[in-house]
Amino acid sequence: MNTDLSKNGLSHAPCSMLRVLGIDPGTATTGWAIIETSKSRGIKPLSYGVISTKKTGSEEERLFEISRDLQKIIEKYKPDEAAIEKIFFFKNQKTIIQVSQSRGAVLLTLRQKSIRISSYTPLQIKQALTGYGKAEKKQMQEMTKSILSLKSIPKPDDAADAIAAAICHINSRIYNNLNSPR
Repeated sequence: MNTDLSKNGLSHAPCSMLRVLGIDPGTATTGWAIIETSKSRGIKPLSYGVISTKKTGSEEERLFEISRDLQKIIEKYKPDEAAIEKIFFFKNQKTIIQVSQSRGAVLLTLRQKSIRISSYTPLQIKQALTGYGKAEKKQMQEMTKSILSLKSIPKPDDAADAIAAAICHINSRIYNNLNSPR
């Protein structure tokens, strides 16, 4: 699934804009988003979606599929930096292992493509978007919609979470005065 918003006339100018790839890792579904920011245009979504893997595939096939599809996204949108959600706490041990493997495949792919990587906990992402680290998912979705001036809440949830990670990164760069946007 892919929602391409690049038809809105935005173009990538290396010195005046920053393009961030947000990632919400998962084995069955990995959310991704490309967000662009500039001093003159603010924060704009270019595209978002999910990488879905075949449930019948082996672990290695699914991880390869995530990496391959992520490489295509990187080649198409040429992000400058990436923001990925950290694994913070899971109740299900089986799930944490699978998500960790997916996160590892994503990190390796980003490193192979020489993209600067920043990781954020769910608490940091929630704090950056809502000002409250324990915000509910609905609050996060509404803030994402509001910040990006979208007509509706981004779907599916994994893509919305990837958008939130990218926005968190942009806010973090501004807060830490890291020449954002470039």
